[in-house]
Amino acid sequence: MIKWGIVGLGNMAQKFAHSVKETDNAKLIAISSLNNERLKSFKENFKIDKKFVFDNYNDLISCSEVDAVYIATVNNSHVKLIKMCAENKKNILCEKPIALNFQEAKDAADYINKYNVIFYEALAYYSHGQTKNLIGLINEKKLGKIISINSTFGFKVKRVNPKSRIFDKSLGGGSILDIGCYPFSLLNLIFKNNESIKFKNAKGSFASTDVDDSAEANLLIGNKIDAFIKVSFKENLENKVVIKFENGSLIIPSPWLPETKSYIDVNYVNSNYKKFFTSTRSLFGNQIQNVSANIESNKRKDDFLVNIEESLKIMNNLTIWSNLIRK
Repeated sequence: MIKWGIVGLGNMAQKFAHSVKETDNAKLIAISSLNNERLKSFKENFKIDKKFVFDNYNDLISCSEVDAVYIATVNNSHVKLIKMCAENKKNILCEKPIALNFQEAKDAADYINKYNVIFYEALAYYSHGQTKNLIGLINEKKLGKIISINSTFGFKVKRVNPKSRIFDKSLGGGSILDIGCYPFSLLNLIFKNNESIKFKNAKGSFASTDVDDSAEANLLIGNKIDAFIKVSFKENLENKVVIKFENGSLIIPSPWLPETKSYIDVNYVNSNYKKFFTSTRSLFGNQIQNVSANIESNKRKDDFLVNIEESLKIMNNLTIWSNLIRK
């Protein structure tokens, strides 16, 4: 049984605390926040023993009874907390993005590798059965070679709040950092180092706080596969993935936040069907179960979890994308 602690008690921490109850190999025992009201509320709602309620992050991270730490703070604090966890030999599940740019991510990776801790980035859709089956359908080769991929993730934010984490530049705001990791992580999962990813062109727009509120890019994968990605806070996009093959296509209507029941549209030249998936756990419950199992078995790499090497690839592409739209 892996004993977890949470640093940062926002919305994602709430989801973690509810979802950990679905697992059979994980237990939430400790919480930490700089906000005393949140600490008190969280303690009462999730029945946390008062000796494991900390008003600073260091005390939780150094607590000998905590096996693993879920980092759910704002983006600009992730690297510092990753380093603290590594130094204290704590295994880590960190909310995305792990850093604000590639150099920061590399700095975090150096600590993870130096202290030999297990690290995964929290892209929960990786652990869902839908994603595993998508890769299975691709690897069957019945649809032939991939010709193109189109991925979108966007939602309309009604008002620009300068203090919001998604619009505050100092906190690591912006659509690329917040949700650009989704399409790039999927490309990494599909091609697994076998194909290079190059930017053909990119463009974006900016909110009044100077963070990107929309961005898109045309990519070339392995010099032969076209890909288009778009993220946005300005509009509700289709939020789906379309993969075209020589002999048909796969359409994933809800790739990033699949429910316990989901499906993939499988389209051949002369036939089509929906492939359905049912999960006994929630999206986040699956992730916690899988991460905890890997910690128990000292497993640092998993095809369906984002380890530090994958995080570095994602962050490298996000940094390039961010720089391109500002040229």
